[in-house]
Amino acid sequence: MAPLPMLTRDLPAAKRRKIDNNVSTVQTDNTSNMVSWFTSPFKNPLRTRNSAGGGLSAASVQYNDAMFDNNRRLSSLAAETIVPNISTFSGEKRRQVETLAQSIELRKDSTTAGNYDRPPISLNVIEASNRRQDDSPTAAIPIADASDATSTMGSITSKASVPSSHTSADPPFIKLETQGNENLLHTLNPRMPSVSSSSQLSAAKSTTPIDLRPQKLEELAKPAKASPRAKRIRFNELRPRTSIPQTLTPEEYAEQSIHAAYSSRLNPFALHQDEYQLLRNHICHLHVTAYLNIRNRILRLWVRNPLVGVTPEEAAGCAASSRWLNLAEVAYEWLLRNGYINFGCVEVPDTSHLKVRVYKSKRYRRKTIVVVGAGMAGLGCARQLEALFRQYHYRLSLVGEEPPKVIVLEGRNRIGGRVYSHPLRNQNVARIPEHARCTAEMGAHIITGFDHGNPLNMIIRGQLALHYHLLTDNSTLYDSDGRLIDKEQDNMVQKLFNDILDRASIYRHRAAGPVIVEGNKKLIEDGRDPQGEADAIIGTTEKQRLDELARAGSDELEDVPGGMDKLTGKAHMVMGSRKKAAPAEAAKAMGWKLASNVLASRDLNLDAVARGMEDPTLGAAMDEAVKQYQFLLDLSPQDMRLINWHYANLEYANAVNLSQLSLSGWDQDTGNEFEGQHAQVVGGYQQVPRGILLYPSPLDLRTRKVVQRITYDPDGRHGGTARIQCDDGEVIDADKVVLTTPLGILKEGNVAFDPPLPDWKAEAINRLGFGTLNKIVLVYDKPFWDVEQDMFGLLRESDFPGSLDQEDYVKSRGKFYLFWNCIKTSGRPVLIALMAGDAAVQAESTDDAALVTGVTQELRLMFKDTKVPMPSETIVTRWGNDRFARGTYSYVGPTSLPGDYDAMAQAIGNLHFAGEATCGTYPATVHGAYISGLRAAAEVIEEFLKAIEVPQPLVPGAARVDSSPKRPSQKRKAEEAPAAPAARPVETQAAKEARLDALERDILNTIWAEIGLQPSQAGSKKGSNPFLLYSMEKWEECKQRASEARRTSDHSSKKYTNDIRSIVAAMWRKEPEEVKRRYREKTSSNRLANSENAATFEARLMSWNERALEIRRKYLEDRPNVLSAEEEQSMWKQLGVHDEQDRKAKRMSGYALKMESMD
Repeated sequence: MAPLPMLTRDLPAAKRRKIDNNVSTVQTDNTSNMVSWFTSPFKNPLRTRNSAGGGLSAASVQYNDAMFDNNRRLSSLAAETIVPNISTFSGEKRRQVETLAQSIELRKDSTTAGNYDRPPISLNVIEASNRRQDDSPTAAIPIADASDATSTMGSITSKASVPSSHTSADPPFIKLETQGNENLLHTLNPRMPSVSSSSQLSAAKSTTPIDLRPQKLEELAKPAKASPRAKRIRFNELRPRTSIPQTLTPEEYAEQSIHAAYSSRLNPFALHQDEYQLLRNHICHLHVTAYLNIRNRILRLWVRNPLVGVTPEEAAGCAASSRWLNLAEVAYEWLLRNGYINFGCVEVPDTSHLKVRVYKSKRYRRKTIVVVGAGMAGLGCARQLEALFRQYHYRLSLVGEEPPKVIVLEGRNRIGGRVYSHPLRNQNVARIPEHARCTAEMGAHIITGFDHGNPLNMIIRGQLALHYHLLTDNSTLYDSDGRLIDKEQDNMVQKLFNDILDRASIYRHRAAGPVIVEGNKKLIEDGRDPQGEADAIIGTTEKQRLDELARAGSDELEDVPGGMDKLTGKAHMVMGSRKKAAPAEAAKAMGWKLASNVLASRDLNLDAVARGMEDPTLGAAMDEAVKQYQFLLDLSPQDMRLINWHYANLEYANAVNLSQLSLSGWDQDTGNEFEGQHAQVVGGYQQVPRGILLYPSPLDLRTRKVVQRITYDPDGRHGGTARIQCDDGEVIDADKVVLTTPLGILKEGNVAFDPPLPDWKAEAINRLGFGTLNKIVLVYDKPFWDVEQDMFGLLRESDFPGSLDQEDYVKSRGKFYLFWNCIKTSGRPVLIALMAGDAAVQAESTDDAALVTGVTQELRLMFKDTKVPMPSETIVTRWGNDRFARGTYSYVGPTSLPGDYDAMAQAIGNLHFAGEATCGTYPATVHGAYISGLRAAAEVIEEFLKAIEVPQPLVPGAARVDSSPKRPSQKRKAEEAPAAPAARPVETQAAKEARLDALERDILNTIWAEIGLQPSQAGSKKGSNPFLLYSMEKWEECKQRASEARRTSDHSSKKYTNDIRSIVAAMWRKEPEEVKRRYREKTSSNRLANSENAATFEARLMSWNERALEIRRKYLEDRPNVLSAEEEQSMWKQLGVHDEQDRKAKRMSGYALKMESMD
């Protein structure tokens, strides 16, 4: 497994030091050294900034058996905690202590029942009698959900209305009364282990062990210390440059910042469309570059350490000059509100403890936000709202608002929605960490790449530190009779399928791209800010850019399908020509032999299908292409089975038969795919929503709350309130509602709306499709398949064996067409058989016994030489019958319009929408659902705080500095006294700093122009290693070879660089001894030159410093009024010169600081 970067942030300037040299990376080997997800990175001081002001302690990122044993010991310690006499308290204090006592007793019951084999946050099996007995409107915090494993049902169970026919009991819960957003258990004693997590458990090797003994509760009665007075943070009063590392070159710093932008779904060289709309009337093209530099640097802080939220002070420190502080403020606000930083399971800056003087009206009340649905969208939205309200507490208080209460309603008795990891009955762990559960994924299964912006990367790898397994496409395909498919034949058919898909894609809808405003790419790559006067505001040149985009849209190149991903069924998009080669020529290039009497120029004509149908579908166009190719090629029945296997894989990606996909819009999310290997979470994907629920503090979750009706205010005429009515009779009043129910629920009309949804919303719901994908989970005692293969496929026979008619393959091609090997993620020998397309719908009405018998027969055909037993446990999903889903994920139906996903996302008054079906860029994905939750949270916070306020002026004007020396006038008489200096106009602090920055830059430019740069011992050192000299000469050549081998444009990735180094090393080993001798001789002469340079360096440096002093003094003498006396004195003091004598003789070590501070 590749190393997981979890690097420290750069410290403020006053304490800056390079911690990354000590803790550079965290290895993510799945077998031993990943940090367990139950070791909370939030309450544990080891996982936050260290005492020096930043970074991670080395002990915080190492997992070992000693730590596990320590967790067990601490669990028992918590169970034996003695609570003081409750009678000594009264009123509110007594209620708090009673709550704490009850929670400790419950914890004692669960830990003394032989459960010491797992830490508290792992999913212990607890008797059903301990489970939650009521649905009172209190915060229900799950301490475990492995009670599903207590199910005693047989291996083949009857169908039910839940997604899985293998039903499970309710998870155990502990009720905690809540006061506002604070969990009283943590309020009473933040050092005590939580009922819901072991977030305070420290590593055994920790040098600063955590005291887990509870504080004396009597101290609660003592008056609290006065809270400090809140002060509004103003960016123009903060210090710039404090977050810019001094140990990196500008180019290295820029490279890291650019990578961080790519890792956050943002273009590092261009404004996001929302950024453009915010800044279009406030910023010029020149300043766009400065803004992008700051934005990328802020993202770098977040990406390098997602365990700690980025603060305003850190964001301001990303500005290279005080001139850009307003840009830093806008960038920070935009990134924060829109969920690009400080999202997920992270401790964020909290200002709720600060005193704020607020004038409240007599009718003041705390507002409530209700999130309907506890899937990834709902939990992500609720967690983001809680974080935003903590960070904006001060600003909310200024407008008379207390941070609103966020309530999550969930109809099920569990969280996760369509992310559901069902625990297996046999929990004897093998091949996975001991603390992990043995589970099988009923719903979402795969993380589709961690790279280039997947937010789950930050949560899974950077915050929860979950174990995961990287998938490889090492699949084997079996024919319908069990024989292996020839690899060469498979490749030929796959190329033919890709060509058919490519030809069908010419009919897709091509939406106009967004307005793109780019910065100066060269300056951004060099890490430099722009210089010069402001030019035209970007909004004034909008029409010109739109015309350029229109012209660019007529180009012959576009995104075309470049192949299919077998792991996900999605098409890889690459740049290609709209002009297609003749089918006969294309087929010959693939390796096919043309049928007799075929004209090479004959083309495929799909217009009859694409333009002749009222609502053309992708399936109809592709079927027609297959039929026409049969005239060109002698396709065999096996070829037809192979083609239809790829059909089934595409139906798996879209959860529907291809005949139900829009021809023009089926791939409307093209180009948004994340990069990197796909992965699966070890121990269950459901750990991700559970982590979001619990960390850094439990959300107010109320399960078994089935929403029947939502009354909302579409236009603000009814006081802006909403009402949610549940099926148990409870009614909850809210100010905002975020609805995250699946599209299938909306299509079925299970939730009534008052007033009814407007036509534009209802029509979008009807036009979009919601498909079905089902699974059969097969658990065995021993594996009989190759456990190193992540998957293997099965070709399905047509309804009429040996048929060459495409229509005969439609019904059965998706039945058991793919098997996932889950032994490395579930801990047990588990296969998951997929049912896609029509087969998934058929499974909804087929009993379990028939399905299990059928799939076992197919496995026995594939593994003839091995005895294939009946599974010891089976689980069959039926998502179409699930009353809380009615399907799996959305697709673009034949009647869908290009803007339907955007219409789904649009709020109606105080009713907001989230979920994968509202995310047009990443639909049908877990990360798409989570991103939609972040978007909904941004909409809600904007209604509280209003739109981001852009400071005026956004960029204060820099003072002009005359760089030409001023000569005395020839007409002035020698005895004439100099005129009195004009009074300096009153200027703001920002304008003053901008003037001084510009002056200092001009002085240094004058020095550099006359005597060059300051001598550098490191910079003048010549190579003294023969291999490094060889590498420098051969680097570009090897880079070209590596690029051709990888066929990727990600030239900045670490893996790509390692490929180049490997090629260079191989070339060096093959070089003859004469070539190596030449480099060794060169290094010998370089060593001599380096020695001479080192001997004279001190003298050259002193000479340069003295000369630089003279030039600076001459510069100021020629411009007598450019600095005040106080400013000039401060300048010399910063340089380390205190009097005139020192200016002439003293070494100027301060020059290094001056030059490092300039871009």
